[in-house]
Amino acid sequence: MRRKIVAGNWKMNKDKNASIGLVQEILQSNKLFGCEVYISPAFPFLNEISNICESTPIKVIAQNVSEKDEGAYTGEVSLDMLKSVGVDGVIIGHSERRKIYGENDEVLRMKLDNCSKNDLEVFFCIGETLEMREKGKQNEVIENQLNSTLFDLTDFKLDNLVIAYEPVWAIGTGKNASSEQVQEIHQHIRALLNLRYGKISESIPIVYGGSLKPNNSKDIFSCPDVDGGLVGGASLNSQAFLDIISSI
Repeated sequence: MRRKIVAGNWKMNKDKNASIGLVQEILQSNKLFGCEVYISPAFPFLNEISNICESTPIKVIAQNVSEKDEGAYTGEVSLDMLKSVGVDGVIIGHSERRKIYGENDEVLRMKLDNCSKNDLEVFFCIGETLEMREKGKQNEVIENQLNSTLFDLTDFKLDNLVIAYEPVWAIGTGKNASSEQVQEIHQHIRALLNLRYGKISESIPIVYGGSLKPNNSKDIFSCPDVDGGLVGGASLNSQAFLDIISSI
């Protein structure tokens, strides 16, 4: 049986006090989570949030990481730095990193390789733009993204992998993918994983990220190939995030 996962990506939101307050609200709910729960605060607060979440059901992941190990790379954060503050994993390839900061497949492949070698969990994001969706090329986009990154690595530790499908056209736009659209793509991703890795691919979680909210999460989570969600804006509200967790 595949792992069930809900992760909150806080992006560039919440200062130190607000970040601490949010995680404390989630923990103080005393709810028994029916899935694995992750949160991803901004870099400056990872150490403190990791300490708060120690010995709790919540795991802490970073929103990004450098493909370099160390050196003269102003503003970058290495894997060793993240591991030293208790981070459990990393989000790689988020559409905002690809689009706004120009992270290409070569860079993402290096990041994936580095994370695998350092035994860090990866939430690897893939997904198509509205233009590609309207042209009916979403499956081709997904296949190309995987072939030039993850599938190009020979010894990636699949136990540390979570695939996050995020239709770029449904992130922060108010547009929502239907559960049928989500299942169709997740099924396609599962088939591609199976072709590349064989039977072991059945254990790789595929989560959905694209304007997940309490009012649509239950329908999306009911899809047979959806194993959870990567939640953006709704994770900034403790009750909304808890409602999404409860719907899985």
